[in-house]
Amino acid sequence: MRIPFVEILAETFSFFFAHLGLFFHLVTIPWILSLALRIGAAAVSDQSLLAVLAEKAVDVLPTVMFTVAWMRLVLLGPERIERLPGLGWSRRETAFLIHLIKVAGITFALIVAFTLTVGTIDPANLGNAPADPDLMRREAMAAPLGTGFIVSALLALRVSFGLAGTAVDLTWSPRRSWAYGRGNSWVIIGSLFVLLFASAIATSIAVILPLSLLRNLGAGTAAAVVTWTIAILVSYGGAALVATAQAVIFRRLTGWREGVPLS
Repeated sequence: MRIPFVEILAETFSFFFAHLGLFFHLVTIPWILSLALRIGAAAVSDQSLLAVLAEKAVDVLPTVMFTVAWMRLVLLGPERIERLPGLGWSRRETAFLIHLIKVAGITFALIVAFTLTVGTIDPANLGNAPADPDLMRREAMAAPLGTGFIVSALLALRVSFGLAGTAVDLTWSPRRSWAYGRGNSWVIIGSLFVLLFASAIATSIAVILPLSLLRNLGAGTAAAVVTWTIAILVSYGGAALVATAQAVIFRRLTGWREGVPLS
């Protein structure tokens, strides 16, 4: 079965904007948790690369709670969301997290290794002679990690639609996603990449514009807090779009309907 790229994106955006009120309802507590984590991390850590990566790893938890609820909204409707995301953690979220680690764990490990290997590079030193031998050594070590990250990220996108199966309590695995997605690999990867890229651009704008405006008005710490508040909400909007697309792809490829066995 072939799934049209344009139809996936059209259905994704149509569903999201048709349920914008429910989005704000479901995202409230995870949004607050992520914001509290960001503020707490900024207050107690030196914002080193390792600290930032650790923060991102912990922030997966509220994101999982929101994503599971949102995928159930897409596939089952609002009446099948048992509780507001962020008010509890169940075996469903645990199964989803385990599945997510299977899908994207290697990708996250490679980006961590790449970041720690490259370290901090001063752009002002790039292109200057003589070349820094330590920088050249780090870049040489990071090159295969960067290649591995790109390959693993593409594979993760290819099988990530199966996360929707776990959200509706099916026993699922990346191998099953690979089998159901045969013949649609680039449609799956392309549609999810477009949404992730758009989300990254929107989040960057949500950081740059409020921060510049508030700093020009003389705001200090408040500028950072307001910026984080807006940017985190926008990033959750991007996560909702990606989760919607994954659920739509899952339903189209598997023909899943509640109570009906899959072929």
